[in-house]
Amino acid sequence: MPRARTELAELVAFRSVAGPARSPGSECEATAEWLAGTLRAEGFQDVALLDTPDGARSVYGSLPGPAASPTVLLYAHYDIRPPLDESAWRTPPFTLTVRENGRWYGRGAAGCKGGIVMHLLALRALRAGGGPPVNVKLIVEGSRERGTGGLERYARAHPELLAADTVVIGDTGNVRAGLPTVTVSLRGAVRARVTVEIDPVAASRRGRSADAHSGPSGTGRTADSTRGPDATAALIRTLASLHDGEGNTVVDGLDGAGRWCGVPYPRRRFRGDAAVLHGVDLPGSGTVADRLWARPSATVTGLDCPRPGSGDGARALVCLRIPPGTDAARAAELLTRHLESHTPWGARVRVETVGQEQPFSADTTAPAYTAMGEAMRLAYGQEMRVAGLGGSVPLCGTLADLSPRAEILLIGLGEPEARVHAVNESLDPRELERMSVTEALFLWRLRNRRGHGHCRP
Repeated sequence: MPRARTELAELVAFRSVAGPARSPGSECEATAEWLAGTLRAEGFQDVALLDTPDGARSVYGSLPGPAASPTVLLYAHYDIRPPLDESAWRTPPFTLTVRENGRWYGRGAAGCKGGIVMHLLALRALRAGGGPPVNVKLIVEGSRERGTGGLERYARAHPELLAADTVVIGDTGNVRAGLPTVTVSLRGAVRARVTVEIDPVAASRRGRSADAHSGPSGTGRTADSTRGPDATAALIRTLASLHDGEGNTVVDGLDGAGRWCGVPYPRRRFRGDAAVLHGVDLPGSGTVADRLWARPSATVTGLDCPRPGSGDGARALVCLRIPPGTDAARAAELLTRHLESHTPWGARVRVETVGQEQPFSADTTAPAYTAMGEAMRLAYGQEMRVAGLGGSVPLCGTLADLSPRAEILLIGLGEPEARVHAVNESLDPRELERMSVTEALFLWRLRNRRGHGHCRP
């Protein structure tokens, strides 16, 4: 663990923020080089820096196990989200700091540089016992947080590289610190750019221009409700149609009544985890787990509102999360039709799909889940829980397509107190230790097994 802390401190010090516009590309390059050097020092073979189609670099290496043993792929990523408001951090975001509560603070500590260290710890434990009992492949992605799909495209072009009997994605976490959890359900996503423009014939009839006075048309600073149609107001009305009066996401033709049957997420606990202000209601109906893991949700992630009277269109970025059982391409069609049919006043709307990710659900009857349950029981002294994730891990769908019989499991260090992607992100070192032991025990239990399960995208 002392060595793990030192290595995580070195990783956190790299400002490997996703996207070259947000940090120097040299930081990601340096992180990838550090990882490649670490893998070589650990005895990995075939260590390579993979140039993916989105301009990022992923790091790959392999450890051979006994002849005829199954192959296990371990995954993590080294790129991180921006630190947001650095002044709001109690400690420097790129310096791993131990605070009075014993947690280790720093951007990427839990999501997902800690996942890299988790894999290394598990493999070192096995090496101390004579070496890995299975063939191991390790892939560390460099553009997970960008959402640009570089590794997915690289994997499709080189399907043999990541082929495996079992896959362990180290990028999720427990429902609560100390409660061992496997994530078995991921929502997919449709990302769309929505542009609303007022009919140009109507605009010309009104004689609007950027210099229009407020006067009778009401287009200036003192504009009131007597003015003509407004693109921003039309966009707001259009986006508002994505939720009903209770706050449920509603997209015409899309099922919004799913039920979650796994571990519950108590309402009171969620309010605390999400820091919901006192007196603010939670939108929507059904349980918290229903809404987070089994139903669609629409979020406006960006707005571009033109100056009144400019005649420019108003734009928004919309992310529609979709539960397992919903095809992303079909959801994109339904979202487009819904927005087109709910734009008021004859305004023109353009909906451009800029990204799609398929949802994912695992077959928990697969043998690997039995092995993981046994490993978690030994490492934690508690039974394994299964939970969902409101977001997505795009690589899961790609790997399920390329290796339909592969058993895919998602674990990690991102329990609620970790505040992954938020200010003051942290890691509980007890979780790192227990989850690393879990992974080592899990790999040991796979030594005499073949991949007979399957995951369905």
